[in-house]
Amino acid sequence: MKITRYRPKKAPPVWEEIAPLVRSVVAATVSTVPYDVERLLHVTASLALWAEESGLEREPDCWLRNETIDAYVLSRAGELGSTSVMTYRTWLLRVRDALAWSHRGEAAPAHLHGQACPHPPYSGAELAALRHWAARLRGQQCTDALALMGLGAGFGLQPREVVASRGRDLRRLCRGGPLRHDGIDRTVPVVARAAWEETLAQLAEQAGHSYLFRPGRTTAYPKNLLGSWTHRHRPTGGLPSLSAGRLRATWIVELLTARIDHDIIAQAAGLASAASLARYQHLVPPLDTATAERLLRGRRQ
Repeated sequence: MKITRYRPKKAPPVWEEIAPLVRSVVAATVSTVPYDVERLLHVTASLALWAEESGLEREPDCWLRNETIDAYVLSRAGELGSTSVMTYRTWLLRVRDALAWSHRGEAAPAHLHGQACPHPPYSGAELAALRHWAARLRGQQCTDALALMGLGAGFGLQPREVVASRGRDLRRLCRGGPLRHDGIDRTVPVVARAAWEETLAQLAEQAGHSYLFRPGRTTAYPKNLLGSWTHRHRPTGGLPSLSAGRLRATWIVELLTARIDHDIIAQAAGLASAASLARYQHLVPPLDTATAERLLRGRRQ
């Protein structure tokens, strides 16, 4: 039903002529690619309309050639971020592969890939123990460890964003309000998890205009800054090493476990789409029966 009713926003008159081809491509491939039908319709229609404007043959086999896909995504580079451009290209290549195998009457080949979740999250016990260890370090070592943990597990920042964060970036709009990170460009506010608010607020006040992590440096992003620090400061007592990637994964899984809307999580994390969260889904514990019933039932009017 979604496929037959789909129509792009501000669709030109020529859409009515190419719509049947777009819908047939999506219908033939939607069951063999790991993407939502709405996303497939959007990107396939966008490609088809671009091909029409470019004077290309009105034929899916022409639209989905490598050179056509590459030319299309490059044409969108000015209006989309680099991550989104690569995401569009990946989606279209997967559609192309699925369509080719569908025409041959065979199942699409399995896509080999690495570990589904390259950065496994810390368990609750591990994170608590690491925080206790960090708080017992001395001087700047303590500050650096807590800043790394707070920016990763509290804000879900990527490694480069952790390194670039300064004390002045963190602020509250009102007394007792959420702690926001205004130095990160997202489509939703970057808000700290409540468990990290006070620690991060204290670190921000202490750092001022300096970097929160390794404030004494003069280079914005020294090579291997995080890796060298975590290599030199290894937790004791059999605890795992600190990792910016694992801290961010911990933040993501915590939000998924809280059943926060996936689109909001993806936007707060700076991901291209909520589809990127699929790699973490197997780490989210299932709801118990009582909670599931409560959520499904909702509130009385």
